[in-house]
Formats: sequence, structure tokens, C-alpha cells
Amino acid sequence: MESAWNLLAGLGLFMPVALFLLLKQRKSRVDTKNHPPGPPAWPIFGNIFDLGAIPHQTLYRLKEKHGPLIWLKLGYTNTLVIQSAEAAAELFKSHDLAFSDRKVPLVLTAHDYNQGSMAIGRYGPNWRMLRRLCSSKLMITKQLDQTAVLRQKCIDDMIKYIEEDVAEAQAQGESGEIKVAHYLFIMTFNLIGNLVLSRDLVSPRSIDGREFYDAMNKLTKWAGTPNVADFFPFLKWLDPQGIMRNMVQDMGQAMRIVEKFVKERTEERKSGRKKTKDFLDALLEYKGDGKDEPDVISDQNRRTIILVSTMPKCRLHIANQDFHQASVKHIVSIC
Repeated sequence: MESAWNLLAGLGLFMPVALFLLLKQRKSRVDTKNHPPGPPAWPIFGNIFDLGAIPHQTLYRLKEKHGPLIWLKLGYTNTLVIQSAEAAAELFKSHDLAFSDRKVPLVLTAHDYNQGSMAIGRYGPNWRMLRRLCSSKLMITKQLDQTAVLRQKCIDDMIKYIEEDVAEAQAQGESGEIKVAHYLFIMTFNLIGNLVLSRDLVSPRSIDGREFYDAMNKLTKWAGTPNVADFFPFLKWLDPQGIMRNMVQDMGQAMRIVEKFVKERTEERKSGRKKTKDFLDALLEYKGDGKDEPDVISDQNRRTIILVSTMPKCRLHIANQDFHQASVKHIVSIC
């Protein structure tokens, strides 16, 4: 009898929510009657179940029926799929400003991370300031040429770490197999670190380096994990997968380490020990006009910009492959 009452109580709570979602979905269908064609959407879930196991192949097949522009509902997220060069040119050339912003995944709003990123930040004065700084102080041929020696050192250090770890493992009677992704990830961080901060960011032999590596590795993990709250915004407060909570914690740890880098640089500049200038110096010296751009870059935004700049732009999917010491020479060609 008690279980029956519990079931009725559960249905009593569920039915109003389901009715609200259905009515909202119906209103959304009316509002989108002028949108491009697309497959009919299921109530509440939209076209999520239509994507199948290999979404890009599904979208290609939908192109044959609906054309190069397809409108999808992924939960409560409206999605426009563009599958022709002509349509893309029309969208991004003729209507560049109208479509310059993109939807920011919820997890990338932790600690205002999106405000320091050109890739996902909203177009405006702050975005233009970031683009100007990156194009004039970071991604320029002269700056890259000056760091050629440092970048070669990163590769040499990676090979040294591999050889040392293989030798240590073999001395303990192990096979000497290693996971190349780990070392490539470290090298990538240090390559970017030398461009942005003129220093290695990660060292397997230091505590700070290991903590920073672990935190950044977790950041890329949470950023790449599909979040149901992105498709159903009413679940944002609940955070059912715990992705946002984990990102806030791990990004906070990475930002605390970045703040140590900034403090060290500030002390170097005061003492006159810093001779060459890098991207961090450009951030510290920045002064805006106070009209179309901020007067200065805040400490929080500076930490975010550094974190964005130092995060590798792609993950290395070699983690499940093991290699012997004989593969060390092959790694050089990969780099």
C-alpha cells in the first residue's frame, strides 16, 4: 500500500513538469516555423535520438533529404547545421557579426573562463583586445623564431624523461613500456609555456609541475565531456553529472598555480632580472584607451587569459597504446 502511494506521489510531481515541458516544446515549434528544414523533433528530447552512434554520418545523410542547411533541436538547444561551402561563405562573410557569437558550454563558464578565450568569448571590446594582443604579441613570426631554441629544448627534455623512466622501469624488472600520450602532453604544455611565460609549465620531477599537469588534464576531460545541462538548461542548478562542480574545483587549482607564475614574474620585473619580454609581460604592461577597451586587464581576467593560452588545443588520443624504448626515436618525427 505504501509503495502504491509513493508511486502516485511521484506521478503527481512528474505530470505537471512533463506538461510544462510539452507546452514549452509546442511553443518552440510554433516560433521556429520560419527556420530551415529539418527532421521532426521528439517532444522534450528534440532530435537527440536521431543523431545515432556516428552523428557526422547521420548529418551527411540528412543533407540529401533536407539540403545543406538543417535545423535541429537538441533538447532545448536550437542547432543550425551547415554542410556546404557556399552556405558557410554566405553565413560567415555576409553575416559575420550576426553569427560571431557561439553558444558557450556551461562548463566553460567556470571562473569566467569564457571571458579570456577568443574561441568562445562574446564579440565585443574585450574580444577585440584579446585578438589584438595575440596577433601582435604572441602569434608573430619574430616571437616564434626567438623561441626556436626553447622549443627544441622541450623536445629534448621529453626524450630525456622517456629514457630515464624506461631505464628506471627496466631496473625494477619491468618491461619498460610507456604511454607516449603522457610525455607528448607534457611537451605540448611546455612548448606553449615557453611562448607565453618563457618557462616550462610541467616537470615530472616537481610537485607544482605534477599538480598543474593533473589539473589541466582534468580541465580538458571535463571540457570534453557531454553535459546534459547544455541541452536541458533547467538542469543547470542540479548539475546531475557533477561536471560543473569538478571543473570549478580543478580550474581553481590551476588558477592558483598560474597566480604563482604571475607573482614570480612581478618580482622579477621589480628586481630587473627579467630581460626578454613575452606574452605575460604584454598582459602586465597593457594599458587601454578606456573607451573601446578596458583600461587595464584585471587579475582575474589575466589568470584566465594565461590559462586559455596555455591549455593545449587538442587532446592526444594515444593513451591506450604502449611503446618500448625503441619507439623513442620515432617520437621525434611525430613532434
